Amino acid sequence: MKELVAKLFARYVIYQNSQWIKNPIRAQEETLKELIKQAKKTQFGKDHGFEKITRYEQFKQQIPVCDYEGIRPYIDQILDGKEDVLWPGKPIYFSKTSGTTSGAKYIPITKESMPTHIQAARDALLTYIHTTGKAGFINGKQIFLQGSPTLGEKAGIALGRLSGIVAHYVPSYLQKSRMPSWETNCIEDWEEKVEAIVKETLPEEMTLIGGIPSWVQMYFEKLNSQTQKKVSEVFPKFSLFVYGGVNFEPYRSVFKNLIGKQVDTIELFPASEGFFAYQDQQNEEGLLLLLNNGIFYEFIPVDEFGNENPTRYSLAEVKEGINYVLILSTTAGLWGYNIGDTVRFVSTKPYRLVVTGRVKHFISAFGEHVIGKEVETAMKLVTEGTDIRINEFTVAPQVAPENGLPYHEWLVEFDVEPKDLSAFAKKLDTAMEAQNVYYQDLIQGNVLRCLVITPIVRNGFQAYMKSIGKLGGQNKVPRLSNDRKIADALINFSPNGKQ
Repeated sequence: MKELVAKLFARYVIYQNSQWIKNPIRAQEETLKELIKQAKKTQFGKDHGFEKITRYEQFKQQIPVCDYEGIRPYIDQILDGKEDVLWPGKPIYFSKTSGTTSGAKYIPITKESMPTHIQAARDALLTYIHTTGKAGFINGKQIFLQGSPTLGEKAGIALGRLSGIVAHYVPSYLQKSRMPSWETNCIEDWEEKVEAIVKETLPEEMTLIGGIPSWVQMYFEKLNSQTQKKVSEVFPKFSLFVYGGVNFEPYRSVFKNLIGKQVDTIELFPASEGFFAYQDQQNEEGLLLLLNNGIFYEFIPVDEFGNENPTRYSLAEVKEGINYVLILSTTAGLWGYNIGDTVRFVSTKPYRLVVTGRVKHFISAFGEHVIGKEVETAMKLVTEGTDIRINEFTVAPQVAPENGLPYHEWLVEFDVEPKDLSAFAKKLDTAMEAQNVYYQDLIQGNVLRCLVITPIVRNGFQAYMKSIGKLGGQNKVPRLSNDRKIADALINFSPNGKQ
């Protein structure tokens, strides 16, 4: 009966969503119009002439692109107790995130923006049910590994991590099947929390498991070590893995080994600033860009982003195959806001995209501008169809080695190592040359030598994250760095220690 109800509800939601999927440009025009209308009388609206804005071209002229530092003066006004600053009234939450230049960042979540996070997650599951006809997972228990739902307070506004805030909005019809218990979810220490989750879930019939892959991997490994069984043997009806935050491809072979069978996956693209996209098809590349969630999207070509006046495109103007910086204006009161993610459209009918990396996460020590998608694709190409399995990796430049030419250093935690590490490094380097022509020119011009792989000990990435106080939750090691801060710290977790 539950499955039938879910399928009927899924059909209804798919029909509702088809309205904006079929009319994406109109949906975005209406979103911008409504955002301007709602925020005309806010402090930001008054400062930027919202009363006079009737077209997108005017919007671009009036609202500059900014990052957190750009809106910080307005956030400070909210923290001082003022209302109607970025959005009517006050935020109902601040989502606390860490920034590299801003220290702690307080991202507003309003009564208008909060429901879109919940609705998007719900619609992702319902879309899966509708497109695959599989609804059996609703008969078992589901778990999303997330941060603690314990909330603090900042200037009279509830404060927490996004995943912890969302935990307060689990629909009543899912409460009985949701794992872990509230008490376990509130445990702050990640290792202690995972141990408690293993203890609670072992007796249950888990059917859906979700979270950032690196932390779900930690949970799966503890299940394996305690039971000496594959996850699919512990939970025979486990059939769906939901994830977000990072590209799953580098983890796929490791997960298949830990689980012991192939399970369906759903990729999500959420952030504190909004829920942007989800995987709507099992057999097609890309995530469906959500146009019904109070977000107006703009896109700046990555190649222009450092310019003084980069070109800003609306959805109607984007093209497939180009890397864009994602810019947002939202019902949370973010305006022309750069969240730091880069995306590339793989389809415009409908609008589907892939996340290609972070604006600040790249390597261009020699002008190569290598991005996250390129290193992940290269690693996938050289490991698929082999016994080699990768737990985690990150890449950094070595600009001034003691001997020889500079190079890119890949710090890799293997689950199963290649038999010949040197040959593997050469294949990986060839794959990287195919991904990035600038890198190829530097290698062939003898400016760089072939990449170097530094193996990291088992669980070394987890040990590193623990050492900097960022184990678990939504934290993850960047795939790329343009300096050696992370690489030099991780070398302490190589077999030979500090090198």
